[in-house]
This record gives sequence, structure tokens and C-alpha cells, in this order.
Amino acid sequence: MRTRVKTRLIIVLIVLIGALVSVTPSLTGSLPGWWTKILPSKAVQLGLDLKGGMELLLEVQTDEAVNNSLSRMASDLKTTFKSKKIRLKRAETTGFNRLVVEVGRDKYRDEAMTLLREEFPDALVTEESETKIIVSYSESEISRLRENAVVQAIETIRSRVDEFGVTEPTILRQGENRILLQLPGVEDPQRAIALVKRTAVLKFMLVDEGASTDAVPPGDVVLYGQNYDSATKQTQRTPYVVEDRILLTGDTIKDARVRYDSQYGQPYVSLTFDSVGARIFEQVTGDHVKERLAIVLDDSVYSAPVIQERISGGQASISGTFTPDEATDLAIVLRAGSLPAPVKILQKWTVSPSLGSDSIRKGLMSIVFGFSLVIVFMVFYFRLSGLVANIALIMNLIIIMAVLALFQATLTLPGIAGIVLTIGMAVDANVLIFERIKEELRTGKTIRAAIDGGYGKALLTIVDANVTTLIAALVLFQFGTGQVKGFAVTLSVGVITSMFTAIFVSRVIFEAWLDNRTLDELSI
Repeated sequence: MRTRVKTRLIIVLIVLIGALVSVTPSLTGSLPGWWTKILPSKAVQLGLDLKGGMELLLEVQTDEAVNNSLSRMASDLKTTFKSKKIRLKRAETTGFNRLVVEVGRDKYRDEAMTLLREEFPDALVTEESETKIIVSYSESEISRLRENAVVQAIETIRSRVDEFGVTEPTILRQGENRILLQLPGVEDPQRAIALVKRTAVLKFMLVDEGASTDAVPPGDVVLYGQNYDSATKQTQRTPYVVEDRILLTGDTIKDARVRYDSQYGQPYVSLTFDSVGARIFEQVTGDHVKERLAIVLDDSVYSAPVIQERISGGQASISGTFTPDEATDLAIVLRAGSLPAPVKILQKWTVSPSLGSDSIRKGLMSIVFGFSLVIVFMVFYFRLSGLVANIALIMNLIIIMAVLALFQATLTLPGIAGIVLTIGMAVDANVLIFERIKEELRTGKTIRAAIDGGYGKALLTIVDANVTTLIAALVLFQFGTGQVKGFAVTLSVGVITSMFTAIFVSRVIFEAWLDNRTLDELSI
């Protein structure tokens, strides 16, 4: 055998063996230990429509992000004005992008205006009356806050989903403020929705023991918590009057883990603060011994323990009537951080695992049926040469699945459609080549010269057709979402691998077959 033919044959065999090794984990779930250490062990990832799961289209309420920023500013103002001995009557948001700051007397106005402009340079400060000041953001600052809200929401949701244990989630931004979220394999959709939607703003606030819900003093607010009554064995909604002053937020949490108390085995969430949070928490607990500290999450009081002593070391806990799943989810959202703004579910699509299995079965049937028809046609029409094309086609299918497994691309139902389309396109290249070979044979050329001429003259046509298809597939991948991307992925991979198998592999088979042989007739 000639060296050139032998080299090409070795390349084909190496590619085939590598593809078979990569596909093997997708065919069996039991691999030996040595395999996972030295060889690829990741199977092809199945998409939502094949594996079952849930798809959500979320909308980030970006206007709330702007107002939340103003609300945090109002909270900071209370502390700042107090330190500067400026009497502050109120600081609250009223409508979108409008913070009303009211000082006690007009003599504080100029000092308050100066302080606001110095401390909050990104805000627009205007006078409304002698004691009332309006604070708002410029259009450019509003755009920045909205953009940051969406980006931060995507990262926060991604962190929560990763810790929830979903493999290969899809999280894509759509438009200005929408997020497409696909969670393959999720068995409890409602729990996943609750985990994703939860704003998870954690605050530590003091309970005003002397206040009553009937007459709430200025500077206090009423929040509610769920308390379990062991006598009635029911959960009751309990009101708490708390000071409208945030002593510590969840931004300083370094870690959150589920623990179980030694007496009853009840789950609770153990918190670890970072160095800043630990210092503030120690100061807060030291200044308010024998007072009740409300632990508030999303404006709901989870617990309000009495501070017995100064707590150092940066440790705290959230207890309540949790189930293990509830405690786990609470720890996840606290570790991942709070959402910058609430998210609204615009669309929800759920696929059951049984429906996903049915989709896999039908998808495989379509591949087998289409593949069988193509193989029969090629052998019937091109005889033994058609068999060469079929061998290349089988190798093409193996390489496609190997590439999907190696790059952990997600296989979807439209992706299967892309594979079926690729099968037709792959043999189309061989049909062009074989027809050109026939034309060369009719001119009286030898079999070897006819094969060389057929492959050489059909090459540009095949490349042109496949490149234009590849461009269309890449455009679909770039601008498409969800199911469209699944189709684009397999179509792109299939176009590239089909050029390799139709042009290179099938020719190598012909060359190896004709090497050192003299044939009078080619079965084509």
C-alpha cells in the first residue's frame, strides 16, 4: 500500500477510534474506574424537551431596582443626618425615581442640600419647599441601574440554580430585561420557581417591645412572621412592631449552611459573616443586650430571639418551622445573594420526564428510519459505491455524537431534526461526486482517473453549498434561543463533519480499495 494512502487511512482510523471512545459514555452508564481517569467520561447532555424539566421566561422589574437604590439611600440618610445633627422628619420613596427628604426646620435645608450633593453625586437634588427636598436619578444613572439589575439577576439566578443541583441549565438574556431559564431534569417545578423568584433580602432589625400594632409609633413598621403553636399544632401569623432601621444586611454573609439542633433534630440555617459583618454584628448585639433582634427575610420575620450577650466570631442562625428542603433552599439563596429587583414569570413551560422519554424514542426512530431509507437508496442506486458512501455516513453520525459529548453541547428535539437533515446533506455530497465520476467514466477515463476527477470537480460545489448552510446555521445559533439553538448546534456540527466524511473518508476508502488493484469496471 502506498505511503500516502496508508497515512490517510491511519488518520481515518484515529478519528473513528476517538469518536467511538467519546460516544461510549452516552451508550452505557457503567464505565470501569480506569476509563473515567484517563478517557472522556461525559455523556451527551439531553435538553429540556428530551430529559424533561422546566422552562421559564422571566422579566426583571428594573424600575424596582431604581427605587430599591433610592430606598437604600434613604436608610443611609437616616444614619448620616443623625451623625451631622440634622433633624430628619422623613426620607421615603413616593413613586418611581422620587425620594422625598423632609428636614425638621428650614435652617437645616441648606446643610442637607450640601450633604446630599456630596454624599450622593449620582443623584439629582432639587428643592420643593423650604423643608422638603426631592432626590432622583438622571436618565444615564437610571439606565446603568437597570442594566446592572439584569446582569446581577442573571448571575444570582445562575448561582442559585448551580447550587440547586441542575445539570446543564440554560440561562440566556432576551431583550433589555428578560431572562430565559431552562432547567432540564427538575422534578419539583414549584420548588425551583420559589427558589428562582425569591428576592432574598435579609435584614436584622430591632423589635420595639413597648409598641403596639394598634398605634404604631413614627419610625416603626409592622412585619409578620409565621410561628408554630405546639398546642394547636398550627402555624399562626404573628405581627411584630420593629424599628424601621436596618442594623445589618445579608450582603455581609460569607456562608450559610443547614444545621440540625441536638435536642429535636429541627433544621435551622447557620450564618457566617465576613469580617465587616462580624464586626457590625458584634457591635449590634453588644449595644442591645436583653433586646429582641428580628431576623427579616423579604419583609417576613423568621425569628426574633432575645440577645443574651455580645456575640463575637461572626456567627448567627435563623430558626423556624423549616422542612429540610425549605432550610436547604433558604441557605442556597442566602449564599447566592439577593436579587437586585423582583422577577416576574411571563411564561412557564413544563415537560414531564415520561414525555421526554417518549420524545427520545420518537427522535431515535426518526433517525433510524431516515438513516435506513438513505442507506437502501444509496446501495440500490450506486451499488458498491453506495456502500462506500454508507460507511462514511455511519462514521459521520458517530463523529457528530462524539463532538456533542466532548463539548457538552445539549441535544434537543430540534437538534435531532438537525441530525436527520445532516444525514440527507451528507449523502448529497456523495451523490454529486458519484455523478461526476460517472461522467468521467463515460469519457473513457480509467477508474482511478475518473475517481480523482469526480472528487476534484465536485469539491468546490460541495464546499460552497456546505459553507452557505454553515453560515445560516451560525446565524440561527447567534440570534436564536432555546430550541432554535439546539437545531443550529447539530446542523453546524453535522455540516463540518459531513464534509470530512463525504470528501475525505469516502475517497480514502476508494483509494485503499483500488490500491495495487486493476479494475475494468466500477460498480457505481
